[in-house]
Amino acid sequence: MRLKIIGSAAGGGFPQWNCNHSLSRAARAGNPGVTPRTQSSLAASPDGQGWVLFNASPDIRQQIAATPELQPQADAPLRSTPIRAVVLTNGDVDHVAGLLSLREREPFALYGTSEVLDVIAGNSIFNVLDPAIVPRRILPLNEAVSLRDADGEDTGLAVESFAVPGKIALYLEDSSDPNADFGSDSGDTIGVKISQRDRDESAAFYIPGCARVDAALKQRLADAACLLFDGTLYTDDEMIAAGVGPKTGQRMGHISMSGDSGAVASLADVAIGRRVFVHINNTNPVLDENSPEHARVRAAGWEIAHDGMELNL
Repeated sequence: MRLKIIGSAAGGGFPQWNCNHSLSRAARAGNPGVTPRTQSSLAASPDGQGWVLFNASPDIRQQIAATPELQPQADAPLRSTPIRAVVLTNGDVDHVAGLLSLREREPFALYGTSEVLDVIAGNSIFNVLDPAIVPRRILPLNEAVSLRDADGEDTGLAVESFAVPGKIALYLEDSSDPNADFGSDSGDTIGVKISQRDRDESAAFYIPGCARVDAALKQRLADAACLLFDGTLYTDDEMIAAGVGPKTGQRMGHISMSGDSGAVASLADVAIGRRVFVHINNTNPVLDENSPEHARVRAAGWEIAHDGMELNL
């Protein structure tokens, strides 16, 4: 199974269009060790021919242009795509807005939990993806599902989705109640176990958004071959300390990398073959390969995802 990280940054990308933080300035200047990144998305394939996308970021056109495997092949029809399906892990703008760029009446299947597909159905702009051409299919939680393309043909990949601690999408929050709890553990945010048929031992877990690591998640990840995990922030108050926003990571539904309850410490005692941070915010110091934070994360056995990173399982 081939995995390609086609987008490794959090919402807004890196550098974000309006961000004047020191890291964004360094990326624009082309400083060594500070590499620009597009917004979070993963592509998976059992054979390198047909591909399944996990989330469709606003940068999807740029990501396809940078990834020859996702482009129409030379001997393909005049209108065609090797993208067989798209799986949504939540309803965040940075994970669904790219669907609007895939509107050229090209068939593929769209998968998501009932909560996420309800969000899509509730916004008429997504009708540019005609359900007769792009069928919408519910992913039941905690059940392995063979992913099929728009015509029902097996893609060769299976997915088991499971709820993780997170929150509802920002645009669904009720701004009239500043004290409301927008957290959700019921399926608004999911992780997915991706496997090739009859190759469960080489499965990968993709969890680009997660608010905390609990006992159930640790048990699920035990002995995983590969984990692609939420690396949005290095510290919970990072955006506040940087002066770019008033929210903590927890308020945004994201665990931090560091700290006693952060991802590195929480997963340190779990046997995982390869662990990679994805969905990295433009304020996260690990984006600078010369930073002490980057060195600490690497020393702890984690990799920092970059666009175009490929993993073969």
